[in-house]
Amino acid sequence: MVTMSQKEFQRVKVIENAAGGRLSVREASRLLQLSERQVQRLKRRYRPDSLGWVQHGNRGRSVPWAVSLPQKQLILTLARGKYQGFNDSHLTEKLCAEEGLSLSRETVRRILRAAKLASPQKRRPRQYRSRRPPRPRFGMMALTDASRHDWLQGRGPELTLIGLQDDATSQILAAHFQLEAENTVGYLRALHSMIITHGVPLSLYRDRHSIFQRNDPHWTLAEQLAGKQAPTQLGRALEELGIEQIPAYSPQAKGRIERAWRTCQDRLVSELRLARAATVEQANAVLARFCADYNQRFARPAAESVRDFRSLPRRFDLARCLALHYRRVVAADHTVTLGANSIALPRDRLRS
Repeated sequence: MVTMSQKEFQRVKVIENAAGGRLSVREASRLLQLSERQVQRLKRRYRPDSLGWVQHGNRGRSVPWAVSLPQKQLILTLARGKYQGFNDSHLTEKLCAEEGLSLSRETVRRILRAAKLASPQKRRPRQYRSRRPPRPRFGMMALTDASRHDWLQGRGPELTLIGLQDDATSQILAAHFQLEAENTVGYLRALHSMIITHGVPLSLYRDRHSIFQRNDPHWTLAEQLAGKQAPTQLGRALEELGIEQIPAYSPQAKGRIERAWRTCQDRLVSELRLARAATVEQANAVLARFCADYNQRFARPAAESVRDFRSLPRRFDLARCLALHYRRVVAADHTVTLGANSIALPRDRLRS
């Protein structure tokens, strides 16, 4: 006895009417949502005394590219164990690179969903926003942000990731983990790494954190006379480097680097878990490899080939520029006070 699906049963009835002249080819194609050429083929195959013509020729045959049951069990074992928490795309890449299983993402997704394994990456409904076009040249604008997160998932302390990303290419220019929360020293360290590696960008797109700009209403007399507040430590360093600061007025305005951080909180967390990183030093070693792989996978060429990163002048002291500067009065005993510390100044030819 031949069993048919509802779709096949409908096809039999429609083609039977078309072959008998009760339906035109155009009407049959509309009912079956097939092309008129395909309906003509089915009419030629139609046999009133048989139902075999409606069934696909591959029914019951095993295809050579089908994933075998042992392979499916291996994929599920790895997804539940070694690669637990990896999203579908990341898991597919690891299965190919580390386990020698060359499968498509859709095949892996079907196997996981059939076993009730959901992806850890939640998809939120999209909202309409006007997207800012990226800058056309590499180094024309850098984006910066920080992310405090449980990167080590309880294996070690909570860490802060501070990084810089190029707007034109989405390339990660510099990034590092630190134990401290988002602070000035962390951004100065990231700036130093970027400048040593790439150069000085024309502008920096950042948020309105008090690390970058003064948000307090207090003005000293000198500031009132000058007509502007004194910059923060980071703001002064950016001014000395000639980097224009562009403040963002919403998290969505920094969408590119926010999406990069979301990718890191998915893929990088999994890589840190796979490497069993438990300290900030181990995390930074994994981060260096991750950034190189991220740039190879996700960076794109700039619209224009001209680079806007600038070299530092020959006599420019970068270490002094990126240091913390404080104004202090020298006491009679040639010491200055910084917080709870008293620092003795070394003797020079002007002081004896």
